[in-house]
Amino acid sequence: MAPSPTGSPHVGLVRTCLYNWAFARHHGGTFVLRIEDTDTARNTQESYDALFDLFGWLGLHWDEGPDVGGPHAPYRQSERGELYADALARLAAAGHTYRCFCTTEEVDARRKASGSKVQGYDRFCRDLSAEQVAAFEAEGRGAVVRFKMPDGDIAFDDLVRGTISFHSDNVTDYALARANGEPLYTLVNPVDDALMEITHVLRGEDLLSSTPRQIPLYAALADVGIGTGAPEFGHLPYVMGQGNKKLSKRDPEANALAYRDQGYLPEGLLNYMALLGWAIAADRDVFTLDEMVEAFEIGDVNGNPARFDLKKCDAINTAHMRRLALDDITHRALPFLKDAGVVGDPVTDADAQLLEQAMPLVGERINKLTEAVDMLGFLFADEESFTRDEADVAKLLDGDDGAGRDIVRASRDAVADLPVWSTETIQAALQAALVEERGLKPRVAFGPVRVAVTGRRISPPLFESMELLGRERSLARLDSALA
Repeated sequence: MAPSPTGSPHVGLVRTCLYNWAFARHHGGTFVLRIEDTDTARNTQESYDALFDLFGWLGLHWDEGPDVGGPHAPYRQSERGELYADALARLAAAGHTYRCFCTTEEVDARRKASGSKVQGYDRFCRDLSAEQVAAFEAEGRGAVVRFKMPDGDIAFDDLVRGTISFHSDNVTDYALARANGEPLYTLVNPVDDALMEITHVLRGEDLLSSTPRQIPLYAALADVGIGTGAPEFGHLPYVMGQGNKKLSKRDPEANALAYRDQGYLPEGLLNYMALLGWAIAADRDVFTLDEMVEAFEIGDVNGNPARFDLKKCDAINTAHMRRLALDDITHRALPFLKDAGVVGDPVTDADAQLLEQAMPLVGERINKLTEAVDMLGFLFADEESFTRDEADVAKLLDGDDGAGRDIVRASRDAVADLPVWSTETIQAALQAALVEERGLKPRVAFGPVRVAVTGRRISPPLFESMELLGRERSLARLDSALA
């Protein structure tokens, strides 16, 4: 993985990681994380930390990596410079590379002069004489290191797309290192795959064009004693956004960490990510990671682009919320309640008791963990900090005919002198005063009361909420709605 310069990992990275993880687990293999951070100008500690935050939350753990070590350490490419320098030296000694002194302008000028439409480098420096090399060096020119591509067809069996072949005429000699000796992606990944004994690489479709360049390099590395040849490749389909365009980093759906902050469950997000190119069965969308590992075959991945559908992602997440035990929902929602100041940190005994009583009212109603904040906030707010949703107040309390506040006034009169303050007595009193005596439909009758007491028209069950609030606080809320 290459840390994102923006610090916001892309959901496509999650899908790629998930498929690699499931593939390794299905086959009893070793899942390896390598950080591609040789581009020091673009990499930041923030982006590095974001990767570990994301995958720690998701629970996709690797067997080897920079944080856990392993037999092929280090696992950050920025710490493997000596290995790349050694590989370059061996390749040069065996005649697999050459130094190129050409400028981009010179290459373009030669292409125009010849009328060639072939893009890429024209191998001008491939067979320079010692005198020509000396002349270029005397001019003070720097030289990149280029790999000598072999002639003929390059074919490989893609684990997702089947047999793919390229002719070397369309894959020109490419650079392995800059003029300052800094190694490029084209070198470091094959070297690391060879040294780390990587057998399979599942990566994005955007890297498919790199494969015909890299396969001959794996062979050249094996020739000089580095590794045993190319791994098997599987190139995964694009994740598309709206309008059938590739999901961009700028699209809000693309920010993987945002799903954590919005209260999605990691198992819900991963379940949906798995569906972007793969299915466990034709008639089934909801499954666990263990079930995915049992069923996952890379050959079943569809090579066509998959469109990210946020509504379906929400539905999958909701299905996983319904699978959780109430104690688990409470445990997972607690950090969001603390961050929003609904409960203290640490939680007081009184708040813990109230939360234990309240969660059964919302456990089956919330679709994301963050919704617990809006659903339960009114129970923990004191009267000075309690607020009501302005749109709900305007719709249900501030109507032109004053019916909403009239309902609230009648409700207060109905419950003020109840001998016992309980869900049952509150319901009976309001039912009698609003539905039976006034002939109101329950939705019309209880909507204004709900907004007055909870601050929102969508809340936990009204009568149970009023019991938990208690008589004094409930009457105070009804009074303040009439003020």
